[in-house]
Amino acid sequence: MSVIETHPSIDDSYPTRKCGEAALLYRQDPVVYGSPEDGPIDAATLDGYDADGFLTIEELIGPDEVERFRAELRRLASDPAILADERTVTERGTDEVRSIFEVHRISEVFAELVRDERVVGRARQILGSDVYVHQSRVNYKPGFTGKDFYWHSDFETWHAEDGMPRMRAVSISIALTENFVHNGGLMIMPGSHRTFVTCVGETPEDHYRESLKSQEIGTPDPGSLSILADKHGIELFTGPAGSATMFDCNCMHGSNGNITPFPRSNVFVVFNSVENACEEPFSAQNPRPSFIGARDFTPVR
Repeated sequence: MSVIETHPSIDDSYPTRKCGEAALLYRQDPVVYGSPEDGPIDAATLDGYDADGFLTIEELIGPDEVERFRAELRRLASDPAILADERTVTERGTDEVRSIFEVHRISEVFAELVRDERVVGRARQILGSDVYVHQSRVNYKPGFTGKDFYWHSDFETWHAEDGMPRMRAVSISIALTENFVHNGGLMIMPGSHRTFVTCVGETPEDHYRESLKSQEIGTPDPGSLSILADKHGIELFTGPAGSATMFDCNCMHGSNGNITPFPRSNVFVVFNSVENACEEPFSAQNPRPSFIGARDFTPVR
C-alpha cells in the first residue's frame, strides 16, 4: 500500500491510514488539562473523566429548555432550505434526516446553547484553555428507521482528515429525548481513550460525502475492537431528556440502530482547545469542508 504524503511536519504522533496493518499505540497527551478550581466539575468527577474518558450530567438543561430545543429540531427538519443545504445529511437510501451540521451557525437557538457556561465552561475546564467549536450537529435517530453509528474514535478522523494535531478536544452529547437501553443509545468502552487504534486504508477524495452516511475508512478492525472490549468492557448510556455525556476525543464509541417506536435525538458539540488548532490533514489530500471540521478558531465567548 502506498503512503500518502500529506502533512509537512515530520512529527506525527498518531500515524493512521498509512500502512497495511492496524496497530494499538499508547496515548501521548494528557486527558484533563484543567483543575477543579477552573470550573463546575468537582475533583472526583474530573478524576473519573481522566480514568474512564467520560462523565455524565444527570440534568444539564431543564424540561422547558428541552421543549424549546425539540421545537427547533422539528423546525429545522421541516424547512425546505435546510433540507436542501449540504450541511444536512440524510440516511443512506432515504430522505430521513440523519444529522444537520454546523447547527450553531444555522440556528440561534442552538448557538445560545453552545455559548451557555454550563456547556462551554465545562469544556474550558477539561481542556485548560479557551475553546472553539470544531464541529456541531443535531442527530436524529427516528423510531423504526434510525441507523447505527459504527465503532470509531473521533480523533482518528479529526487527525487524519481535519489536521487536529493532539488529543485535546472534548465532545458533549445533550439528550433531547429519553435514552433507553433499546433505542440506540451511546456506547463507550471506558478507558479506551488511552489507546490510539490506527486504521487501514487510504482516505479517498471527498471521503466525507460517504462517511457521514456510513463510515468504512477510518473505522477500527475487529481484532483491535475485540482487544479493547475485552480489556475495558462496554458501557451503555441511558437517561432522561436534558441529561448529557461529555467524552474525550479518543474514546472508542458507537451506537446501534433504532428499531423501536421511540426516537432518539441529541445535540452534539465538539470543543477543541485554541492551542490545538487544526493544521493540514495528516492522512488526506485536502481538509474536509469547514462545516464538518472548522477552520475558524475564534474562542467561544
